[in-house]
Parts: sequence; structure tokens; C-alpha cells
Amino acid sequence: MGAREKKREKKKKKKDEGKPPGATKMKEEIARELGLEDEIAEKGWGNLSSRDTGRIGGIIAGKLKQKNKN
Repeated sequence: MGAREKKREKKKKKKDEGKPPGATKMKEEIARELGLEDEIAEKGWGNLSSRDTGRIGGIIAGKLKQKNKN
């Protein structure tokens, strides 16, 4: 693993701190359900529209709320 890859991994780990366990997996599953998988693979997460990002976040919030309710 080169220096760039190590730096990316370190940045990713730092970015994921404080997130609920499984949040990244849940985010990916929801994006797939919304048909955004190809766009993410092509352009990356950072290039999603704010509308799509909000949709994903809203669904995650709803699922977490429902999970905590039960």
C-alpha cells in the first residue's frame, strides 16, 4: 500500500468516527435502492446532488428512528 492509499484510509477512518455502526453499509444499501449506485461509482459520493444526499440522509434518519422506537 502506497503513501496515498494509507492517507486515504486514515482520512476515511477519521471521517467515520462517531457514526453509528453499520451507517456506511446502510448508506450504500439505500443509494442502491434509489438507483444511485452507477452515479456514485462513476463520480463518487462527493458529487451527488444535495437533493440525493438529503434523500439518503432522510431515509437513514427514519430507519434509525424506527429502530430506536422498537
